[in-house]
Amino acid sequence: MIDDDSSTCSVLLIDDEPFAQDIIAHGLEGCIKHTLCYESSPARAVEVARELKATVVLVDLRMPGLDGFDVTARLRADPETEDIPVILLSSEDDPDIKAKAFAVGANDYLVKWPDARELVARVRYHSGACSARRQRDQAFASLRLSQEQLAASQSALHQAQKMEAIGQLTGGVAHDFNNVLQIIGGNLQLLKLIGGMSDAGRTRVEMALNGVERGAKLAAHLLAFARRQPLQSVVIDPGSLLREMDDMMRRVLGPGARVLTEIAPDLGSVTVDPNQLGNVLLNLAINARDAMSDSVAGSGTLTITARNAYGDDGRSALPPEVQRGDYVVLEVSDTGKGMPPDVMQRAFEPFFTTKPTGQGTGLGLAMAYGFVKQSGGEIVLRSEPGRGTTVSIYLPRSDAAPAADEPEHAPLLAGGLETILVVEDEDDVRSATCGILSALGYQVLEAGDAASAAEIIDSGRHIDLVFTDVIMPGPVSSLQLGEIVRERLPGAQILYTSGYAEGVLAHEGKLDASVHLLQKPYHPDALSARIRHLLRRGARRASARGVGKAADEAHLGLT
Repeated sequence: MIDDDSSTCSVLLIDDEPFAQDIIAHGLEGCIKHTLCYESSPARAVEVARELKATVVLVDLRMPGLDGFDVTARLRADPETEDIPVILLSSEDDPDIKAKAFAVGANDYLVKWPDARELVARVRYHSGACSARRQRDQAFASLRLSQEQLAASQSALHQAQKMEAIGQLTGGVAHDFNNVLQIIGGNLQLLKLIGGMSDAGRTRVEMALNGVERGAKLAAHLLAFARRQPLQSVVIDPGSLLREMDDMMRRVLGPGARVLTEIAPDLGSVTVDPNQLGNVLLNLAINARDAMSDSVAGSGTLTITARNAYGDDGRSALPPEVQRGDYVVLEVSDTGKGMPPDVMQRAFEPFFTTKPTGQGTGLGLAMAYGFVKQSGGEIVLRSEPGRGTTVSIYLPRSDAAPAADEPEHAPLLAGGLETILVVEDEDDVRSATCGILSALGYQVLEAGDAASAAEIIDSGRHIDLVFTDVIMPGPVSSLQLGEIVRERLPGAQILYTSGYAEGVLAHEGKLDASVHLLQKPYHPDALSARIRHLLRRGARRASARGVGKAADEAHLGLT
């Protein structure tokens, strides 16, 4: 017999005569690595066999109360002991008794008292067969588990590939949609700037501009799902954000619903775009409100919790969808009608909604999914029909201190006399933008691609700011154009624009600190404000360089 743990014989002897233990123990002395347990009560046979994980049970045939046949039948009836080999011990060498023993489930039959060599051989054989069977069952169980895990992984991979394919298509559509909105919105704004319209005309223009704004929000949601929304990520305290949004959440849900906010006292910081995170939480609250709308008078409870989750110390277990690490978890739970499994599987897909036509775009959860993924986190959905829904957002915890809040200034429509080079391959977009900038007093130069813009720069024209689209046809990219501007016009500012920021983004969709981006479609107020901000910054830096140079010349006696 192989000398390893799996070959150890765990022998249980059931006999009402204590001296039988000594006889069997003496007979098994030649059995390597065995344990022998004696039990005088046949009624406890099943219980003791389970506790010992016996590999062989020796049962005396003739006992008061329960005999060997009864004990064998009980062992076979229990799922945990049904496969343990049973050897009946009897002083009767009767073929009919032997036949009955095998009929009730005995594996072997020995006449008392067997020779030690025979006893050891049979115990080894049956114990080895039991151990092999258990190893086989464990292997099959492990194989089934591996197959289930593989099937789950393949399903997750298929879902991820489907979401990625939908995201690529969605991002491209949103990019083109934003360009169309920019053409419409830019020309409408230009009409307002030119003036001379009647009151009815201005009303119509405002209505059209409201439609452009709604379209821009729709495109922003599409870009968020596609993970192509540029993120202005900073370190924030998510607890402070939740407290600031508390009143808004209550207004969204209405007076019939309760809002409970639970924020852990030691809540960590996260690095996210706070505006986008606020939009996600607001969309989740709206979904919760709609899910609870079937309740009496629209009542229900929305619970928002913020807590820490640790992947290493076991203080809070992470779900299997989330990689190990330290997180801040934001959870939005409702007491609504919940979702069946088939709805949950499609819940994050864009435009998928169970709401009636005209009552939802189906982009709320899709936008949340894209934003969380782009922020390096994970979003987990748990729901059950009739028991509500919980959306858990896992954001990587940051060790940095939250950034100080900067006061916001409302953008004012302001112009100037500086020279701006507009680089845009869409003729209609370029025409509308140049018209707005000209109406604001700027000297405007135009280029249909980056190569043409480089030629204008090489011509020696004075340029204060380059306003360029990100996606640029031709041999020169917008990023290469940026390098040309920094090299040949060190005093000029660069402002990028795009339907999405593909090409200038780094770190999984987070804007580099040196990149200034104005998202399409942009309003003239926002355009003028960003341009004035960058031009003022450039003037301050030029002034600082001039002061520094003058000081150096004075120190050298050159002035």
